[in-house]
Amino acid sequence: MKFTIQVNEGPYQHQATDSAYLFTKAALEKGHEIFRVFFYHDGVNNGTRLTTPPQDDRNIVKRWSELGAEHDLDLVICVAAAQRRGIVDDGEAERNGKDATNIAEGFRISGLGQLVEGAIQSDRLVVFGD
Repeated sequence: MKFTIQVNEGPYQHQATDSAYLFTKAALEKGHEIFRVFFYHDGVNNGTRLTTPPQDDRNIVKRWSELGAEHDLDLVICVAAAQRRGIVDDGEAERNGKDATNIAEGFRISGLGQLVEGAIQSDRLVVFGD
């Protein structure tokens, strides 16, 4: 089965992110395909490289980056939600006159069309969080 995953909650404020990560990992281990993981609303905060949890806590951003690299996942952050929350890649920094970037390894910024395409191309769209 082919899945697109939508993550709507931030990494440390809600169980949704952990659930999305564990679901994605389990689906891959069972041989399913993940077409795309789309981070929306506060979920875009899963893609900032500036997150620095305590050493004895889980590093959710790093988990997503590593899973994405291991399985060549398309980790997409919604551009409008990212702009509202200060998540910036090279292109957005240049377009908006920012002097730094903070997008985590393996993530990219794009529009809602990527979510729509994922829903169309996949057998299931699984949404985590409100």
